[in-house]
Amino acid sequence: MDRYHVNNTPQPNGDHEVHKDGCYWLSRASSTRDLGLHSYCATAVAAARGIYRTANGCATCAPSCHTG
Repeated sequence: MDRYHVNNTPQPNGDHEVHKDGCYWLSRASSTRDLGLHSYCATAVAAARGIYRTANGCATCAPSCHTG
């Protein structure tokens, strides 16, 4: 299982990105919210969408959950 986080500040396109611990882009985020441990990025993104409707997986650390 991996620990996931969601950016509190949206990207220019409005998405709140979901990242795994250790992601380069997570280290660059100014403010995040812990989503806990998840076996799959899909469950982490679903949890993030309970907070931000526009949550999306990071293209770098969660590419299978990134919707472009």
